[in-house]
Amino acid sequence: MNEDTHHNAEPEGERLQKYLARARVASRRRAETLIEAGAVTVNGAVVRELGTRVNPATDEVRVNGRLARPNDTLLYIILNKPVNTVTTAHDPQGRSTVLDLLPPAWIAQRVYPVGRLDRDTEGVLLLTNDGDLALRLTHPRYELTKEYEALVSGRPTGDDYDQLRNGILMLGETRPTAPARAWQIEPAGGETWVGLELHEGRNRQARRMFGALGYPVRRLIRTRVGPLTLAGLAPGASRLLTTAEVAGLRA
Repeated sequence: MNEDTHHNAEPEGERLQKYLARARVASRRRAETLIEAGAVTVNGAVVRELGTRVNPATDEVRVNGRLARPNDTLLYIILNKPVNTVTTAHDPQGRSTVLDLLPPAWIAQRVYPVGRLDRDTEGVLLLTNDGDLALRLTHPRYELTKEYEALVSGRPTGDDYDQLRNGILMLGETRPTAPARAWQIEPAGGETWVGLELHEGRNRQARRMFGALGYPVRRLIRTRVGPLTLAGLAPGASRLLTTAEVAGLRA
């Protein structure tokens, strides 16, 4: 090999921080911090050099002692989350989690929830092991729409619906909510089913919006996220998204 060929040759292996990002341990920037802190080992040896390259087929990489291995099988799952399940991969209190509702083969692919639903909220929940798509779907700039059906106490008035549509100031907030779509579905005795479409994702937003108007929420179902609906999914049931559905989310 002559000198010119040597200098132009592509370095072997994959940059360690890229490998850790593919293994969904952390973002590349966060991975660099872990490397510099001495939290990463390659074949048992601590590595602090950011330029380190690894062979994914033969090298064993660990972060704080835990094996880090990229998963090239990307899964995209829609779950009809029932009440009394928490939106997390592991619950220290031992409560039922959304992962408990999935087949073991999917869990083994290290999927996790995209965003959150309260324990007492039902409906559409996405789970994936695609970190890039998860980040995109939860970033405010993309304004992924979410639609809810809420059973509230009382009978909201026309003025209440106008306030929901124009934006209201919730307790503890300094700026009003973004304009939302709101409509009456049907009365139910002393309660009312109300439809609400949101374009932002503040904490417990649907419940807090109705609460700010004096209508406590008795039941809350998220019926749609972007192009995905609950059609054909019983509570607790899940399925893989089609290729077209994943493309719709990316769009």
